[in-house]
Amino acid sequence: MTMRVGIIGAGTMGAGIAEVFARSEGFEARLADVNLDLAEKGRTRQMSGLDRQVSRGKLTEEERNRIAANLVTSHVDDLGDCDLIVEAVLETMAIKRPLFEKLDALAKDGAILASNTSSLSITELSQGLNHAVVGMHFFNPAPIMKLIEVIAGQSTDESTLSTVTEIATALGKTPVRVHEAPGFVVNRILIPMINEAVAVLAEGTATAADIDEAMTLGANHPIGPLALGDLVGLDICLAIMEVLQSETGDPKYRPHPMLRKLVRAGWLGRKTSRGFFTYDS
Repeated sequence: MTMRVGIIGAGTMGAGIAEVFARSEGFEARLADVNLDLAEKGRTRQMSGLDRQVSRGKLTEEERNRIAANLVTSHVDDLGDCDLIVEAVLETMAIKRPLFEKLDALAKDGAILASNTSSLSITELSQGLNHAVVGMHFFNPAPIMKLIEVIAGQSTDESTLSTVTEIATALGKTPVRVHEAPGFVVNRILIPMINEAVAVLAEGTATAADIDEAMTLGANHPIGPLALGDLVGLDICLAIMEVLQSETGDPKYRPHPMLRKLVRAGWLGRKTSRGFFTYDS
């Protein structure tokens, strides 16, 4: 039996998550956004990546065509018959919460509503809704990264957690169950590290390149913290630090002013071709 999965948000994460489901047996992936044009752009971007894999011999043409046939576009309003809906829109409660209220009204009975949030409260997202809500946090790039944080809000039941854990395993991922807490597990540890690297840079202790080289060679990290911040998106790093600070009240989570300044400048990292480093378009 095929599970119908709607993915809302055709940006880097949403389109990547849609590809993950489209690659896996037993799932039908529907990528949606506020309009079909945005959804089609997200799908086209993923198909271009698959075409590059074919040209490099990492994927067969037959497999590429199977994934393409299994990744369709849709409008949010047409996801009512999905068994699972994964939200991957902007990381702000002001956008996510109204969307979940809309999904609660249109989703069929028994459907699971999941959020790809990297730091926001599953409990707040689910408050007063009739459908089960759970965190299903993928990591960028979603087709490659193995981890999925399966996050329980205050009202998330064991049956929902078990189902989503099984889904994550069926996708070839490794699920880790997390009780809701600011930043969950990975970002609670990772983003403050990036923020501290920003402080080291701002203080003039070392250049951005040398900070990253020190951490890759000295701590055996596969990528330096500043390059990682550029990959995650500096706006996302800032948003997570703000959540950590507001939820805990602990000043150690204060976002560094340099991080705020780069976000205000629109230097968000790889997605804008400039952050701590510059990138080809």
